[in-house]
Amino acid sequence: MTDWKSVGIGSLVNVVLTILLGVIMFPLFFMGPVIGGLLTTYFSEENLVNRRNSTAGAADGALSGVIGGLIIGLIFILGFGAISAIIGLVFTQIGAVFGTITLITGMFITLISVLIGGVLGAIGGVIGVSIREKESIQVKVN
Repeated sequence: MTDWKSVGIGSLVNVVLTILLGVIMFPLFFMGPVIGGLLTTYFSEENLVNRRNSTAGAADGALSGVIGGLIIGLIFILGFGAISAIIGLVFTQIGAVFGTITLITGMFITLISVLIGGVLGAIGGVIGVSIREKESIQVKVN
C-alpha cells in the first residue's frame, strides 16, 4: 500500500529541487527526482512500521517522480501559454504559431520529465529503503 502523504511531499520536493537546480546549475537538475524518491520512501509510514523490500521503495519513488514530472510539465505549459497569449494580443498570426509550438514543446517536455523523473525517483526510492534498513541495524560494542 502506498503512503500518499509521503508521495505528495516527495513530489513537491522533486518539483522544487528540479526547477531550482535547473535554473541555478543545470547539470544538477537530476538530483531533484532522486532526493524526492529518497524522501518518499524514507518518510513512508509503512517503512517505519515494517521492513519493506526495495521493489516497493522503487515503486513509491517512481510514483513521486512521475507525479513530479507531470507537475513540472504543467508548469511549463502554463508558463509559456501565458507568454504566447500576451504575444497573441500584440501579433495575431505570431501568437497562433507560438501557441502551437508551446503545446508541442510542452507535451515533449512533460513526456521527457515524466520518464526521467520516474527512473530517477525509483533509484532514489531504492536508496531510501536502503538507508532506512541500515539505520535500524544495531551494533553491539564489547
